[in-house]
Amino acid sequence: MNVVKNFAKGIIKENPVLVLILGTCPTLATSTSVINALGMGAAATVVLICSNIVISALRKVIPDKVRIPCYIVLIAGFVTAVQMLVKAFAPALDQSLGIYLPLIVVNCIILGRAEMFANKNNVFDSAIDAIGMGIGFTLALFMMATIRETFGNGTFCGMEIPVLKDNKVMILTMAPGGFFVFGLLIAFMNKFAKHKPAKKDFGCEGCPQAESCGKISCDEKVKEAAVND
Repeated sequence: MNVVKNFAKGIIKENPVLVLILGTCPTLATSTSVINALGMGAAATVVLICSNIVISALRKVIPDKVRIPCYIVLIAGFVTAVQMLVKAFAPALDQSLGIYLPLIVVNCIILGRAEMFANKNNVFDSAIDAIGMGIGFTLALFMMATIRETFGNGTFCGMEIPVLKDNKVMILTMAPGGFFVFGLLIAFMNKFAKHKPAKKDFGCEGCPQAESCGKISCDEKVKEAAVND
């Protein structure tokens, strides 16, 4: 796999938050502050890189029937280590993130990359994939937090912004504002990142209505209807 494409896909084309719509809970909960967003992004990225590397290295050893529990145990070990480091060196950040730091264990992004990529690729490619996905996750959090903190609190990284501090849009710091900004960023990504869903060709095989319609494919039906109109 091309290293650049493998790295870049997690930032734009397959951004875990804005394209794949994964990790929504920590994204909405920790994006009220830029510092919290960067802290959560960094912690999740470290766990993602470590878990991808170890799972890829052990992919031929872990039994297929119990692979998901094994992944969770490995991820939980890395999350515990990261949480202990944050508690020791950044207690304020640990207190601010609260329960969302240990909940990285069940983050869909980390478990999803373990199952979809690390389980099928070598250690190097898995590490590059994890770095790209981690950066994409962190960037999405940073963009959301910048908008919500700047206009909602009138601050940036805790520093007051002269004009905005007296004209706060408080709803942006609440759940409705979080969903609003989240939707805007998803729309922006779909519009300007040229992300388009894969087009699926529907045939007659397996279709329960195949006999009644004379086995005319759905695509042919659409074309025929367009001509008639």
